[in-house]
Amino acid sequence: MKLAIMLGDGFEPIEAMCPTDVLRRGGVDVTLVSVMPTKHVIAAQGITVVADVVVADTDLMEFDAICLPGGMGGVENLTKCDKLTAALPKFMDDGGRMVAAICAGPTILSSLGLLHGRKATCYPGCETDFPEGVYCGQDVCKDGNLITASGPAYALEFGVELLRALAGNAVASQVMEDMLIKG
Repeated sequence: MKLAIMLGDGFEPIEAMCPTDVLRRGGVDVTLVSVMPTKHVIAAQGITVVADVVVADTDLMEFDAICLPGGMGGVENLTKCDKLTAALPKFMDDGGRMVAAICAGPTILSSLGLLHGRKATCYPGCETDFPEGVYCGQDVCKDGNLITASGPAYALEFGVELLRALAGNAVASQVMEDMLIKG
């Protein structure tokens, strides 16, 4: 399985790095994709992360899953990425692909009209533009090929749920055991 974690200046670092760690431990091929002009992306807390690739040089359709971390600045930059916003509807409509979003990340999906008829969660207060009946209010919410989480405190649980969806229960359980995660 191949997953793209999309990064824009202002992203929430724990919401990108924690799932990356969990997924790579589970054998998922994770690529950090910068939507900025360079591989250097500056997180919300001033942490500079060097992405693996820039989106301009990447075919997003080569991935099995896309992950959207939160952080208001990061979400703003992801929303401006035409390549990403063009790929997301295809991922959401393809039952064989996954879309994951955490914190303010699900607002990107809502702004594209992709949450109708789905259940999703997000950072409290960001659900105001969700279609009626979509917001589930849970910490982590899975609805078919969509996994969402409410915020930084749930980045580890979010990563495990995404690993479970991509690599199966046995792999997720082994990673949880190795990382001393109770659950």
